[in-house]
Amino acid sequence: MSTSVFDPELIARYNQPVPRYTSYPTVPFWENNIDSGAWEQRFSNQFAIQNSRTGISLYIHLPFCESLCTYCGCNKKITANHSVEEVYINAIQKEWQLYRKLMKEHPVIREIHLGGGTPTFFSPGNLTRLLDIFLHGSVIHPNHVFSIEGHPNNTTRQHLDALYKKGFRRISYGVQDLDPEVQRVINRIQPYERVRQATEEARAAGFTSVNFDLIYGLPLQTAESIDNTIREVITLKPERIAFYSYAHVPWTSKAQRLFDESDLPSAEKKLQLYLHGKQLLLSAGYHDIGMDHFALPEDELYIARQQGRLHRNFMGYTIQDAGILLGLGVSSISDTGNAFAQNNKTLHDYYDRINTGKLAVSRGYFLNEEDIAFRNYIKNISCNGYTTFRSSDIPLLREICFPRLQQPLADGLVEYNERELRLTSKGSSFVRNICSAFDLHLLRHTVTSEAKIFSKAI
Repeated sequence: MSTSVFDPELIARYNQPVPRYTSYPTVPFWENNIDSGAWEQRFSNQFAIQNSRTGISLYIHLPFCESLCTYCGCNKKITANHSVEEVYINAIQKEWQLYRKLMKEHPVIREIHLGGGTPTFFSPGNLTRLLDIFLHGSVIHPNHVFSIEGHPNNTTRQHLDALYKKGFRRISYGVQDLDPEVQRVINRIQPYERVRQATEEARAAGFTSVNFDLIYGLPLQTAESIDNTIREVITLKPERIAFYSYAHVPWTSKAQRLFDESDLPSAEKKLQLYLHGKQLLLSAGYHDIGMDHFALPEDELYIARQQGRLHRNFMGYTIQDAGILLGLGVSSISDTGNAFAQNNKTLHDYYDRINTGKLAVSRGYFLNEEDIAFRNYIKNISCNGYTTFRSSDIPLLREICFPRLQQPLADGLVEYNERELRLTSKGSSFVRNICSAFDLHLLRHTVTSEAKIFSKAI
């Protein structure tokens, strides 16, 4: 890559608050107190269309963690009291039953993802019980993909065996960084040997795909620590690696205030950390999938990217493009393709709604035709590095979007005309910025660089 990417002026120009685009419109532009009846109707109608065609995806949010990781921006509940498992599973079961009443046929389950929090906070027996709630009375799609997020410190062989029996073949371990000082400051102590053991146990249990989540831009990270972390990681040869940019959002994640911001790398240094790590991964045989994700050439994620089948949703990149993503549990988000709904963010409010026999949806958005079209442009850019334009959208593109592309064009980040847009290799490091040129909701609102809405792009 050209060294011009290290130009401080270039970095400053693009180091602006922009979304990560796991949805469009993005969550800050959704509406509070959406009409739950209208949401139920959208879900029911889309389920009737999509279930027999593609099946549905399920995301189950399991929010509990035994300790607080100070970098984490997820919705979580810190507790060492495992009696919460029983109460939470009962609530999930009630929520599933409410949705089953909206389904006129047995659901075809194509994808299940257990996220957190720390899903392996739950005992193997309780994970089995939880999964049986969804699997009983459902049809399992022949090309299903079941996956879980695991903590290397508490994912046991018993967990893995129980999950394997239920059809799970993918696991993602939150590794983040292997440097002891970085681990200390983010309160995530997990030695390399524990990561190695967890990886080997997953493969011995029959899991065919292991992903590692790594983060660059954490406090006290250096070029040397990133180099050491990635060199150790690639000795374990995980099939996939997500090399995320640390999102510093202390206004929403108060735990991020527990470390000194002066320990964070500058934007220029942070981008250098990413590019160095990326080069190590490419040299080790990994391929750049997009938006900080890498995969080995035999992995299905890489194959899907090559074939133009890659999909992106709230769980990140996936090969499954089921028409419906149903989120269950506190703060979970559902997507019917033409509507979003998010559950209550606190356990108290979530339990209160579910225990009174009502869905826990609290926020959401109903998409119109324009939203759907521009959502596809953003998804295509983030998944495939290019998009084609509908002729009917050209007047709007000329008015709002193309002017925003003039600077990226001059900086060598994109190539485009009125038929299509393509990212350059240089532009792949600024994909969030390029996607934002098609974010009509963002462009129609004034969001300054000081706005406390999105993390910065770099």
